[in-house]
Amino acid sequence: MTVHPAAKPPISIVIASDNFYAILIAPLIKSIELHHKTAEKLEFFIIDDGITPKNKQRLLDTLDPAMSRIQWVKAADALSQHIRVPVDNTAFPATAYLRLFAPHVIPTDREKVLYLDCDMLVLDDIAKLWHIDLSDHLFAAVQDLQEVVSCSWGGIPNYKELGIPADSKYFNSGLLLINAKKWRDEARTTKVIQCLIDNAKYVNWVDQYGLNAALANQWLELDRSWNWYASQGDKTATGDTPRIIHFLDIKPIFKSYASNKAFQTEFYKYMQLTPWKAHKPVSDYRRLIRKTYNKVKKVFTKAT
Repeated sequence: MTVHPAAKPPISIVIASDNFYAILIAPLIKSIELHHKTAEKLEFFIIDDGITPKNKQRLLDTLDPAMSRIQWVKAADALSQHIRVPVDNTAFPATAYLRLFAPHVIPTDREKVLYLDCDMLVLDDIAKLWHIDLSDHLFAAVQDLQEVVSCSWGGIPNYKELGIPADSKYFNSGLLLINAKKWRDEARTTKVIQCLIDNAKYVNWVDQYGLNAALANQWLELDRSWNWYASQGDKTATGDTPRIIHFLDIKPIFKSYASNKAFQTEFYKYMQLTPWKAHKPVSDYRRLIRKTYNKVKKVFTKAT
């Protein structure tokens, strides 16, 4: 009898999006697939905050079925702990808070999960990131441009009141490699959201405030190449090529995109390999209308 080696567990990746930014997921998925070289399958858990059936099919058509599959998770179902997401005063979509539930939308036998913002491109094998040893850390992330919690233009405005040292490093929440079992066992989603509620008047960068305030100094710092901001140069400070590009500011689908043009070109290289291959940068009015919509929606939600 031939004994076959057990298949390696899949790489579990969570992405959250509404329909407006669903287009960004396609080049992200394709970039991950094209650079993935190891034997693990890719399993994408997409938290669906209103993605239309048409766009869902486009994303399914983006996949290489021999390598990847998508599990759809309705946003309402992702809130499995019956926790009400806080309502802030920013123009960020409420979808941003869904990353806090990433460890809860994967099967309970999975001990690790990778959360990625939808506005990213992956330019190296995602397995290299996946297999980084978290040791006893709750999660791994990359330091943000704000760098420390005491940053004068961001950070955690009430870091002193929270007892966080001023030089504590501040991370970007767009990429989180999470010890899912530890996160669930310690009810970290509940603790972060309670922090957001308790400190509502200080919340600036929505979920990122809560994560940094509640989980300060509990994370493993990753090399900056794993979350390289599109406003930066083509090479890291050490001369390395960025491994993941993060379009933090205006997204590359808009004519008003003002970050590194080489990264926008790279973005459309992968877009060409998806059902959105004919897409060209569009006018900014849709983005501005969306920001206004987000703010009005939050005002209405607070009033009801």
